[in-house]
Amino acid sequence: MLTMQEIKSHYYFTDTDAKLLEELLPLARQNCEAMVEEFYGYLLKIPETAAFLRDPKDLQKLRQTHAQWFLSLFCGRYDNGYMITLQGIGQAHVRIKVSAHYVNAAMNVVRRFLIELLQANFPEIEARRKYRIAVEKILDINLDIMSTSYQEEELRKVFVSHRLESKLIHAAERFTYGLNLILVVALIIVSLSVVGLFFWDLVHVFSGSMEKGILSALGSLLILWMMIELMDNEIKTLKGGKFNILIFIGVIIVALIREILISTLRHDALETQAFLAGTLLILGIVYFLVAKSQNGNIH
Repeated sequence: MLTMQEIKSHYYFTDTDAKLLEELLPLARQNCEAMVEEFYGYLLKIPETAAFLRDPKDLQKLRQTHAQWFLSLFCGRYDNGYMITLQGIGQAHVRIKVSAHYVNAAMNVVRRFLIELLQANFPEIEARRKYRIAVEKILDINLDIMSTSYQEEELRKVFVSHRLESKLIHAAERFTYGLNLILVVALIIVSLSVVGLFFWDLVHVFSGSMEKGILSALGSLLILWMMIELMDNEIKTLKGGKFNILIFIGVIIVALIREILISTLRHDALETQAFLAGTLLILGIVYFLVAKSQNGNIH
């Protein structure tokens, strides 16, 4: 954060400027009430700012506070204590949610009042010019410090929003990773079940149902092969690879082929076999379209 000395140097505000402003203090005292009247007359004409001035007690307190601020413009001493006071004013505006636009517009009212005051009291151009330059500088410094409170508030909101967003994204990533781990475990269990199914089919081979047992065993081996592919794909995903939906479609197709083979041996109704064949055809078309789309993206 900048010190008051640094801020003054950026505006070329010198000790001479401070002395000139101090010389204007008697004139400021004489016209303080007029300035407050003009200032609040302006604010009461704007619905957005008038909403903050409805309570007569609050309005009276604000008028006194504003008069003190106005006279402090000509105090002649502009140190870090002065800066802290201005920061407090800016923070008060932020706290009650006064738009920065109205702070800037209100400062322009004060600026215009002081310029007209100088023109009325200093007919000599050179004298008026040096006082006006000093007044312009201190008003710009005041507006700068007050506006910083708004900037800090915006940065705080952005920082909090970004931090919350980062935490949510990180939590979602860890949750997704956990689900993938659960999926791998589930695939291991299903794969073991397929192995068990394969051995059960072999039992049928040796129990007399050789044709059915062989076809069922071949179907189980196809499913086991696809499960291996599915697990391999999931492991690649956990390592940061891209998920391949074709593997899932392939598993469904293989399972359906096995069911068709068994259905043929069971001599199921023609409608059932036609339904299975139609489903297989649709899945084959889906597999082809997805594979073509993926190859197109690669090229």
